[in-house]
Amino acid sequence: MKKLILTVVALMGATSLFAQSELVVNFQQGLANAKAGNYTEAIAQFQAVIDASFDVETEDPNDLKAIAGSKKFIVTCYNKMGIAAVNAKDYENAIANFTEAANYAELYEDIANMNKNRTYIGQVYEVQGGDAFNSGDYATAISVFSKGYEADPRNTSMALHLAESYFRSDMYTDGMSICSAIMALNPDKYAEAQSEAQAKIDMYTNNQVAKLQMANDYDGIIAMAEQLDDAAIAQKITMQAYYGKKDYNKMIELSEAALAAQTTDEGRSDIYYLLGVAYNEKGQFEQAIAAMKSVTAGNNVENAAAVIKALTPAQ
Repeated sequence: MKKLILTVVALMGATSLFAQSELVVNFQQGLANAKAGNYTEAIAQFQAVIDASFDVETEDPNDLKAIAGSKKFIVTCYNKMGIAAVNAKDYENAIANFTEAANYAELYEDIANMNKNRTYIGQVYEVQGGDAFNSGDYATAISVFSKGYEADPRNTSMALHLAESYFRSDMYTDGMSICSAIMALNPDKYAEAQSEAQAKIDMYTNNQVAKLQMANDYDGIIAMAEQLDDAAIAQKITMQAYYGKKDYNKMIELSEAALAAQTTDEGRSDIYYLLGVAYNEKGQFEQAIAAMKSVTAGNNVENAAAVIKALTPAQ
């Protein structure tokens, strides 16, 4: 009989050795629910594991795996719920779930999943804002696209639509700010978007300057330039404004900084042309010719050549 009792005791000890902790049980139940598509229940179980981990000191490898796994799969569950909501065109819940997924991923330092879910948020807002944009409701488009842009500023398709919405709403500075941000991205990856952004910058800047010139509001042009993030354009239109004011000394004064701000041959040539015009107006013809000779690209090459010819004494 004594031998039998010892055997029973030994068996009981072995059973307790392999008993699963509450952390592991909840985690496994969460996995089962997630696999079955019961994401709400799975999230509750994963959250229970995470909450309990703050009160339990454990070095058990199975417990640690359950805690790490719960942090990972709670993000996955919210993501899956977001995708399901998108498929049902329930965009409000899609955004809410992707936001939860991104927030949990950030909390648990899962940067890849944080960025992925923020991308999804941006895409949902892009779809929502597109309806308003296409119908000409730019105020609503701005409201929606702005939220998506905040979530994912690298969604350049949406950013370009946001910029266009600002421009069409006569919010030039805001549109320029978005375009400037696009221009600051990696050109190897975003070259096409940057080409579109530059086209918008050029067109809407010309439109805005022309509108202010028609009103003889050159101080308005200077004030507008001061609000721009793009130093190259700001310096150029400032020099143009001082030309309108016939302040040639100020143009010459600003030319060095304006040239330094340019990033292209076309931009530098435009500044040299304006500088040459200023010197010509002041009767400083040698300096005017020197400046015009530096006009090597862009739309003013032929004009510069004509000025040089006109100012060069006949031999």
